[in-house]
Amino acid sequence: MTPTVKYGKGSIMIWGCFSYEGVGRIEIIKGNITALYYTKILNKNLFKSVDELSISDNYIFQQDNDPKHKAALTNEFFDKNNVEVLNWPSQSPDMNPIENLWYYLKIQVHKRKPKNLKELEEFVVDDWFKIPQEMCKNLVNSVPKRIE
Repeated sequence: MTPTVKYGKGSIMIWGCFSYEGVGRIEIIKGNITALYYTKILNKNLFKSVDELSISDNYIFQQDNDPKHKAALTNEFFDKNNVEVLNWPSQSPDMNPIENLWYYLKIQVHKRKPKNLKELEEFVVDDWFKIPQEMCKNLVNSVPKRIE
């Protein structure tokens, strides 16, 4: 997922993931994100997050329907790496549980009033890893109801 976090004089785009076990890795996105860049982010962060969170190999990855997420290159990446992707309805950000984490993260970061982009990046990463595991558990448990 790649939300934009703003602080008044600029913004950053980030990729992050989470599971029932808590938050995984986060990455500050530099420049424009393409399908190739997205697959590099996944390759660098997704599998390490799965390992670090001790997630079983039969997990299901959920993402929105952004064109770079649905590109042939991205689908090849998932196929090659045996990643099962949840079929997600288009135009449904309100159903996506990570949106709740992005909102929470924005609130936490804005409380700290970053003075510049460097500080914004530091606060985003720092506050990401402070997201309570219980919040992640509750969001994962809410998925079946969201997709009914």
